[in-house]
Order: sequence, then C-alpha cells, then structure tokens
Amino acid sequence: MEKEYDLEERTTFFSEKIIVFCGGIKRSTITNPLISQLVRAATSIGANYCEANGASSKKDFKNKIHICKKEAQETKYWLRVISTADPKKKDEARELWREAQELLMIFGKIAHSCKGS
Repeated sequence: MEKEYDLEERTTFFSEKIIVFCGGIKRSTITNPLISQLVRAATSIGANYCEANGASSKKDFKNKIHICKKEAQETKYWLRVISTADPKKKDEARELWREAQELLMIFGKIAHSCKGS
C-alpha cells in the first residue's frame, strides 16, 4: 500500500521544525536577525506552495512555485550562517539544510515542468 505524498504537509512540517530549531538558539544581537530571516524564508516556502495550489491562473501558479524555490535557496543560506553563529546547532542545521535542498529540487522540478505549459 503506497503512502500518499503530500507536499503541503511536508512544507508545513518543515516550517514547524525550523520554528522549534530557532527556539533553541541562544538569543543575541548576532543571532536575533538571523533567526528572524530564517523563520521568514523557511515558513514562506509552505505558505507560497499553499498559495500556488489556489492559484488563479497558470502564470500565478508558476510565479508562486518560483518563489518557493527562491525561499528554499534562501533558507539554506540562513541555516549555514546560523550554524556559524551557534556551532552547537551545526548538526541540526545540517539536517534541516538537507531538507531545504530536497525541497529546492522538488520545486525546481515543478518549475521546469511548468515551462512547457
């Protein structure tokens, strides 16, 4: 029996994991803006995917998918920077980075598939 693949659920779960991860980072003048940027980028992936699913046109759908891709790329950046600011979080950041990379590849594939239509 195959399990249904739900990208909306996956992106929401990723957002939740990022929020928990950020909650465990020691707050400082350095980490506060990094945390804020990471939360914005990571949670935007799922939010834009939800919007893509309710898109009013193919063009709107493509645009939202491209935003998902960009936000996944940005999330990877912030995870790398945060792991430098808080080295104790490096392993956890690496796991989240891998998931962000997978999401980037998924949205890249969707975006590529949209080009022909």
